[in-house]
Amino acid sequence: MERPVSPDAALLARALRDPASLEPLDADGWTALIAMARAEQLIGTLAQRLAGAAMPPAVARILEDARASAADQRRAALWEAEAARRALVGVEAPIVLLKGTAYVAAGLAAGEGRSIGDLDILVPRESLDAVERALLSSGWEWVKPDPYDDAYYRRWMHELPPLIHRERDRMIDVHHTILPLTARITPDPEAMIADSIVLENGLRVLSPEDMICHAAAHLFADGDLAGGMRNLWDIDRLCREFGGRDEDFCLSVYERAHRHGLLTVVRRAFRLARQLYGTPVRAYRSPIRVPLDDRLSDRLYRRRLFARNGWGRPTRRGTRFAFYLRSHWLRMPPAMLARHLWTKWRKGYRPV
Repeated sequence: MERPVSPDAALLARALRDPASLEPLDADGWTALIAMARAEQLIGTLAQRLAGAAMPPAVARILEDARASAADQRRAALWEAEAARRALVGVEAPIVLLKGTAYVAAGLAAGEGRSIGDLDILVPRESLDAVERALLSSGWEWVKPDPYDDAYYRRWMHELPPLIHRERDRMIDVHHTILPLTARITPDPEAMIADSIVLENGLRVLSPEDMICHAAAHLFADGDLAGGMRNLWDIDRLCREFGGRDEDFCLSVYERAHRHGLLTVVRRAFRLARQLYGTPVRAYRSPIRVPLDDRLSDRLYRRRLFARNGWGRPTRRGTRFAFYLRSHWLRMPPAMLARHLWTKWRKGYRPV
């Protein structure tokens, strides 16, 4: 007797891409879908996507709770951004919101139902000391007391060590660029800040093209693909929204990505977003040649992205570990990588 194939997170991708595909889903299928969506921090997004669709009453209640939770996260994220703005009012530097908070602050479709955790901001590197002092004097504290971690962040990373507010228990990550200083790719943070868009309250968000570049860089040039399905959904929503206003939006993204040295990772992000979600991205032959033909290596990336079982638990441990090593390989030279991994191993850190 042939054993049934265990579902993986491709089920979640299909649900987001085409909610009608869920019509034949049974109770076990709904359970798996919800478990995967929670694990990938896409439950609020799924709830928004399936609003009004036919589903079992128990599932409808779960998704209604998810929509309410996403609305709470949205309010909390906007308040954290406002709290940071007030704390930094005396710092003469542009403050650029990043990721989920930026999407909701700018009223973008990518923010609908999105899970939002830490507040991420981008500031000029020369303003880091002033920003750090202002935040510390306004109730934020260091999260990482370990001297090694503190020194590692300050010398090699693209951000300060993370801070947490002592009363609200909310974290803020202060970036001065979008990839570690040791990374092989060196985007231009000054251009990102210069071309950022000012909101009504004086805070800023990246330009649409730089939002795509940042999401792709975070996923493929820095991380181990954790949260990859959510990042690719962000890219899908951004491409659909901005591409609907400008038919050559993809060309603008490619040109911007080329400036930042991110063209290769943006192309991969576009290919995988199209494969997972049907994202309407375009290839070009001129004025620059940017093909988007599927690559054999995309299969390995999808294998990592879909590495969840029907209980939402991580699977494919070997694949996950390979991408964990890859993320560090991209971040730093081999000798430095070996020292860093050995130091973290001795301190008890183990990748999931």
